Amino acid sequence: MMKPESITIILPLPARVLSPNCPIFSPRGRMMKAAAAKRYRRITKEKVEDAKIETSPWDMAEISVTFFHKVKRRRDSDNYQSMLKSAYDGLVDAKLLVDDDSKHLKRNEPMFEIDKLYPRVEMTVERIEKEKR
Repeated sequence: MMKPESITIILPLPARVLSPNCPIFSPRGRMMKAAAAKRYRRITKEKVEDAKIETSPWDMAEISVTFFHKVKRRRDSDNYQSMLKSAYDGLVDAKLLVDDDSKHLKRNEPMFEIDKLYPRVEMTVERIEKEKR
């Protein structure tokens, strides 16, 4: 049996404005959120393209995400999962995945760790082979 193919990319923490709890009351705020999402999507796409995965696009994959923060505090995993929407779109833009819907991408619950010197997000995407019928 072959070892599953995977890729791990390291991203900066998403901008606070990408949180669903960050209120957007003005047109300028909406533009800031759109710009942050576009930037995070582009960064993700570039990281995947730099890895030069020759077997892409993957039809099915599983993703595990670890957030590394400077300080320890309670984190809401649902909010952090939604902050990564543009990163998931970046995986599709880079043609690593066929799509980022639930049929093609299984999302694991995010994990949270402490790294006072290097806050970041580590995403590991693992290819899932279709079962032969």
